[in-house]
Amino acid sequence: MALFTMLMGLSPTYLVMIVFVVLLGMMGGGYHPAASPVISASVSRENQGRALGLHQIGGSASFFLTPLIAVAIARVLGWRGSLISMAIPVFIIGIVLFIILGKLGYAHKATKAAASPQAEPRPTSSLRRLVTFITLGVLLQVLVISVASYIPLFAVDSLQTSVETGALLLSFFHFAGLWAGPAGGYLSDRIGTVPVMLAVSLIAGPALYLLSLGSLSWSVWLVLLISGMCMYIGMPVTEAYIITHTPQHRRSTILGVYYFASRGGSGLTIPLLGYLADRYSFATGFTIVGMALLGIALVCTALLWGSRD
Repeated sequence: MALFTMLMGLSPTYLVMIVFVVLLGMMGGGYHPAASPVISASVSRENQGRALGLHQIGGSASFFLTPLIAVAIARVLGWRGSLISMAIPVFIIGIVLFIILGKLGYAHKATKAAASPQAEPRPTSSLRRLVTFITLGVLLQVLVISVASYIPLFAVDSLQTSVETGALLLSFFHFAGLWAGPAGGYLSDRIGTVPVMLAVSLIAGPALYLLSLGSLSWSVWLVLLISGMCMYIGMPVTEAYIITHTPQHRRSTILGVYYFASRGGSGLTIPLLGYLADRYSFATGFTIVGMALLGIALVCTALLWGSRD
């Protein structure tokens, strides 16, 4: 990632830069499917949700800190200098982490799970329940982030706010990620992943609908906070469920599919929501998305009800 970021800063043309952006995204895409199993293997099963929630703080904080740091550097060194200078510490951190994790035994080639079957707990979830849970986790994130992507435009066009206020509303949405993820992980460790996921999924749909009815008063801020909480709680809870209910030798593969769908799925729904907003209104688009999410949550609740695993 550091190498391709640095090459982006050295790109002679726009098209060359796009190639390095794609390669950077490919390298970054391998992080989560590898990181989550490492984290889960480093803590007891009773604390996995909490550990995954704490891990999520890093990604959430980047929505706040990285743009501010990059813009500050770009004002002095230009955009090329910003990319190159931010790649240097990543090089150093990557080398240091590889050495540390190597000493702890994490940097070696993975061994076959069959070699030590007694070390791996048997998955306790059926394939139908696993698919249902992952589907709910994916659609919760995809639909909520699709609405969140239009918050600044909705604020400016529909609520008649300034551009700065619209950006502040988006930041407030992501603010929930700094604490909702750890809180959701803690709750899932205590009462189970299924109850927590069902609760936030059933809340998120009505919250998206209420966003279309809100004004710039406290109501919009509250709805955005609740929506952000639901999404960021659902992330570590879904990861924890996958890790504890899949065979070790397929865990990273299934996590990779989950991350691909949850991160990339919004690429399909965001344009669709934009079309609804242009053709009708943001209120109509938010209502359709909110009701769709509520319907999906109700169906998944019927399929998952009664389980605390």
